[in-house]
Amino acid sequence: MFCNQCEQTAKGEGCTKAGVCGKPHDVATLQDLLVYALVGLSIAASEARRKGIGDHDVDVFTVKALFSSLTNVNFDADRFVPMIKQAVKYRDGLIGKVKASGGSLDLSKDALTFKPAGTATELVDQGENRGLMDYPAANADILSLKHTLLFGIKGLAAYADHAQILGQEDTAVYAFVQEALAALADEKIALEAALGLVLKCGEVNLRAMELLDAANTGAYGHPVPTAVSLGARKGKAILVSGHDLKDLEELLRQTEGKGINIYTHGEMLPCHGYPGLKKYGHLSGHYGTAWQNQAKEFAEFPGAILMTTNCIQRPTPAYKSNIFTTGLVGWPDVAHIPGRDFAPVIKRALDLPGFTADKNGKSVLTGFARNAVLGVADKVIEAVKEKKIRHFFLVGGCDGAKPGRNYYTQFVEQVPADCIVLTLACGKFRFYDKDLGNIGGIPRLLDVGQCNDAYSAIQIAVALSKAFGVGVNELPLSMILSWYEQKAAAILLTLLYLGIKDIRLGPSLPAFITPGILDVLVKNFGIKPITTPEADLKAILG
Repeated sequence: MFCNQCEQTAKGEGCTKAGVCGKPHDVATLQDLLVYALVGLSIAASEARRKGIGDHDVDVFTVKALFSSLTNVNFDADRFVPMIKQAVKYRDGLIGKVKASGGSLDLSKDALTFKPAGTATELVDQGENRGLMDYPAANADILSLKHTLLFGIKGLAAYADHAQILGQEDTAVYAFVQEALAALADEKIALEAALGLVLKCGEVNLRAMELLDAANTGAYGHPVPTAVSLGARKGKAILVSGHDLKDLEELLRQTEGKGINIYTHGEMLPCHGYPGLKKYGHLSGHYGTAWQNQAKEFAEFPGAILMTTNCIQRPTPAYKSNIFTTGLVGWPDVAHIPGRDFAPVIKRALDLPGFTADKNGKSVLTGFARNAVLGVADKVIEAVKEKKIRHFFLVGGCDGAKPGRNYYTQFVEQVPADCIVLTLACGKFRFYDKDLGNIGGIPRLLDVGQCNDAYSAIQIAVALSKAFGVGVNELPLSMILSWYEQKAAAILLTLLYLGIKDIRLGPSLPAFITPGILDVLVKNFGIKPITTPEADLKAILG
């Protein structure tokens, strides 16, 4: 195996025996083979589309299968076997349709002709020479761009899948994902064309986040500022982690009147701001962070735990029997819930003791998405003009287990009192409970939401730039981003597509970026690694 798609990859170079995330060799290789099967499927789908042939089932499958290969989504080898075979079945069906329409496909390409073996062990053998380092490329920089493109569309696929679940789709998004996958097999692609696809990934990811924003707000209303308890109520309990709002809604419906309190974890904190979700009285509060103490938090939680998407360390035997997964999420020996029938989760929660007494805790604010912030835009603009607000910092992104992420806590603690901190995604759990006070009634720490709510942050920045009559890069706004996995890569590509400059990125730069490609990013976008909070603040504020 070789995997370098996440920030904590071994030695900052790549995992070769097992993933630092806990992904074993067989799962990594099956994921590589699945992506390879999707490449063949996408070559056929792209040609079919040129002949006016579309297949919605293929489109939806492509993004779901790609999503399943993100970091920390699915470690269950057996779940990849049917996906690989389904990809090939869809591929062959499209090849037949293309031939019937008079289209042309180069069937000398192995991705269009390879036949999957019967067993998981045999499939692992097939995947050994169809991994990240086997994509054709004229040089290391082109291969680097292919990896960047692949990891970008993996993140894009996650957002597209969440949006599709709530009924929001765009054929152009599916078409680009397949165009990008097909490009991985292009042995003649030039550096300029590969770079163009990488930036186009950022453009299409913006559309995917727009669709997801419309899906979430259409189903549950626009988030409103909401205080969320970090304590607990006496009684039975279920903890929901991940990103999926639909799963949370269905669980809330199925647990009404059953005496079970529902708590959020990690990226689910912003759910408390949605009117359509906060109306449930048993949505009780938020428990735990994202990464720092996650194993301990899960082991000590006295109820059932529902995992809806990624961003979790592998479950240990100490609490494995209390965990249930849904959607694409999977681990060996962990119960999976198909079709959102949460009866087994509810039964487990009722069997467990729950909280034996009320547990007091401070509260935090969430719900500062674009409608909430732009609703007080006049106050914000006035405060800037009166020099009460000197600067805005967007400090957000992924959390992770690798040392060095205390930088973000220290940075926020040192931000001067006349500055506002916007935050989003699970990186905020390094500082989300800090009391930074307010400026003229505007909280200095504004939680914009989940990682996909980068769309809201972008809309806030665009609206402020219009109000001040300057470009976004001329605003008193700096982006201090942390990354861990592929959704963060997709968001970074969106910011680059929009021309955002001088982004500070950490804790370390991606291992899949070569010095040559990094030089392009530095020269064109001013992207730079974080250093120390003191030095970075001084460089930004003078």
